[in-house]
Amino acid sequence: MKLVIFDIDGTLVDSQHEITHAMNSAMAGAGLPEMEPARILSIVGLSLPVAVARLLPEAGPDLHERVVAGYREAFIAERLAGARPPLYPGALDCLDALAAMDEVLLGIATGKPARGLAATLDAHGLTRRFITRQSADGHPSKPHPAMLESALSETGVEAGRAVMIGDTVFDMEMARAAGVAGFGVQWGFHPAEDLHAAGARLVAPDYPALTRALLEWANE
Repeated sequence: MKLVIFDIDGTLVDSQHEITHAMNSAMAGAGLPEMEPARILSIVGLSLPVAVARLLPEAGPDLHERVVAGYREAFIAERLAGARPPLYPGALDCLDALAAMDEVLLGIATGKPARGLAATLDAHGLTRRFITRQSADGHPSKPHPAMLESALSETGVEAGRAVMIGDTVFDMEMARAAGVAGFGVQWGFHPAEDLHAAGARLVAPDYPALTRALLEWANE
């Protein structure tokens, strides 16, 4: 068997507006000025407390906690109001192509908490697609390899027969630390050159290109 593990935000789901809105709502609630979207998106992929600490390096733990709590509240409010970030074009076709291969398993490794992951997958009817679903709950933040190590353990797949798909350097660094191949995607939140520098074996320009690369990899 082979295992293909996907990141969520910036890889499968275009959630940039949801993330930047929730973070700036949290900043406003804590009495802080808004941040540029690019700065916020640069930390997507990290677990929320780690991301906030990186955005506010000079703030203390109390302020960090206020922003984390405010982000969660804003995010939940957006979901209750019906926010449903779309899948990237071609994402579902890619999952369908991989699912048609009996020897390929699918997984998730995300900095989202389990609740947020479940909501995202449910919104798109994808929950049953993934045999292993690793989230920020119970794991150190990316780029620590714990999520990938758990995915490998759950599925019984060796690291050399697994690939991590992601849009950030945190995904590629996590893959490298776990001994897993890293395939980057160009449509997410980090530049292609940064993904290559972090160890990406390739950086796909779109989902059709990624799908072709994954099918070739699966048939190696």
